[in-house]
Amino acid sequence: MTGESGDAGVLLKGRLVDYLHEQRDAPRAKLDGLTEQQARMPRTPTGTNLLGLLKHCASCELGYFGVVFDRPSTLPFPWDAPGADPDDNLDMFATESESMADMLAFAEACFAHADATIEDLDLDAPGQVPWWPEDRRRVTLGQILAHVALDEARHAGHADILRELIDGGVGRRGPGDNLPDWDETTWAAYVQRLERIACRS
Repeated sequence: MTGESGDAGVLLKGRLVDYLHEQRDAPRAKLDGLTEQQARMPRTPTGTNLLGLLKHCASCELGYFGVVFDRPSTLPFPWDAPGADPDDNLDMFATESESMADMLAFAEACFAHADATIEDLDLDAPGQVPWWPEDRRRVTLGQILAHVALDEARHAGHADILRELIDGGVGRRGPGDNLPDWDETTWAAYVQRLERIACRS
């Protein structure tokens, strides 16, 4: 690598890739055990839903690690569907013709394309983000790795909350793997304590 040389550059790239993979895995894991209806159902006033979060993350990786570094793919962008309108928000939900299996396969293909780009390029490899303002368009692979990992971390948090609202499922990847090992009574008492504090404020 020209900008990040030797072992330090390899270590930095590896860390960035690990962060990206960790955040990317969350929306997939939060779909485990759900029905199509549960995965699709909007849970917020702006329509946020678990299957849409996965589709969005996959589409973003396809763009940032494909278009930005001039590495085209045969995979279709949701907003390029025939008759699509830019205001349709098609990257944020699965359409009637797209099943959960379809979305999981699409995500795997997008992530594989992204990983191939990351593997082939150095951290200081130049790219250009055509949908960013002109003065910010020129980027490096290192910048984009950080940008996408941070964006997907936000969506991983969304996915955590949506899954808890669906069936109480909590934890980083599986039930309770980064939360206190409390039973329902203890959790209820904890929530009541927070409510009392809030009401006194």
